[in-house]
Amino acid sequence: MDQSLMIKDFPQDERPRERLIQKGAGSLSNHELVAILLRTGTKDESVLQLSNRILNYFDGLKLLQHATVDEMTNIKGIGDAKAIQIIAAIELGKRIAQLPSEDRYTIRSPQDGADYMMEEMRILSQEHFVCLYLNTKNQILHKQTIFIGSLNSSIVHPREVYKEAFRRSAASIICLHNHPSGDPTPSREDIEVTKRLKECGDIIGIELLDHLIIGDRKYVSLKEKGYM
Repeated sequence: MDQSLMIKDFPQDERPRERLIQKGAGSLSNHELVAILLRTGTKDESVLQLSNRILNYFDGLKLLQHATVDEMTNIKGIGDAKAIQIIAAIELGKRIAQLPSEDRYTIRSPQDGADYMMEEMRILSQEHFVCLYLNTKNQILHKQTIFIGSLNSSIVHPREVYKEAFRRSAASIICLHNHPSGDPTPSREDIEVTKRLKECGDIIGIELLDHLIIGDRKYVSLKEKGYM
């Protein structure tokens, strides 16, 4: 006899669907949302246990967002139907995230980029290398810290910078890093990193628009300085 546990088999206050209706989707954990998509578990584990195992397999949502049907069905208890349901839901989420938004911050000048990040970066005690990923209208799609530590061309690898650009379907990038000293004067290493990233962007067709160095309430644009 099939003893697989469905969501309805759990006590009322433990059912993700009912909690979603009462408190909204934002009140649910990642594994509860996945459980709603799965609907049923297996004869050996509940649907919540199965959803937990899926997230563990993919290291949470980080890798799940790129999962294929083959990868999903490698997991015990996941057939084509469940895999397709999850992948379809993820794709809808990606498309919604990429919808044009009037509220997206638009960068029209180096000053705009510096203003967007100044208060966040000027107080940092370590160097942070941050990338802003833009669409064709120069609106910010995503912000990501690539690494923390002293700037070094062997650490700031173009692969890490442009990998996220491909994921976000970005048209261009603006890089920023801070100088904890408060003085945004570019170093030789800053210039070398910028040239390397610019060359790679030109090759793959994702333009590096600028590299901004953030100091204490002041900044330097390497583009304006003629280094790119």
